[in-house]
Amino acid sequence: MEHHPLTPFLPSGARLLMLGSFPPQRKRWSMDFYYPNFNNDMWRIMGLIFFGDKEHFVDAGRKTFRQTELEAFLTRQGIALYDTATVVRRLNDNASDKFLEVVEPTDVGALLRNLPACNNIAVTGQKACDTLCAFFHLDEPGVGDYTSFVFEDREIRLYRMPSSSRAYPLKLEKKAAVYGGMMKNIWGNACYFK
Repeated sequence: MEHHPLTPFLPSGARLLMLGSFPPQRKRWSMDFYYPNFNNDMWRIMGLIFFGDKEHFVDAGRKTFRQTELEAFLTRQGIALYDTATVVRRLNDNASDKFLEVVEPTDVGALLRNLPACNNIAVTGQKACDTLCAFFHLDEPGVGDYTSFVFEDREIRLYRMPSSSRAYPLKLEKKAAVYGGMMKNIWGNACYFK
């Protein structure tokens, strides 16, 4: 069994909580932060949406991402990060969500209590969506869509986003368009992506 190696990233004032499933094995990390695999496109998607440049957070020479800039950006923008599982069992020796068994789901309610301004959750893949929908007893929305639910007198929008893994068969620009639509719903025209 593996316990989550990172603490939740919960900037005060965050309006969006992004939840993946679980980090890949450490041998695939390029940094000690979320979406650490250099082949994962999450930070390229964010670069396109907010700066019009998929390389904005990329340190190509070192094959990593600019973690300090990422953390500052996420704090400024109000984006919190964690995963839907805190303990997993890998059924195969790879990073595929298909072979992840969730042993202990994350208490997302506890995360939301620490984020009083947060009214939006984005799950970044099918396993994360399945886990969160089971946790809150929700019907899952379609990819790129959302459903609303009430958590302790707070209306929350749950967005189901496409996986940022390159194994998910959708071009980077199309993924960015889906994520960009969600970001525009939350922040209006503060996003670059058209």
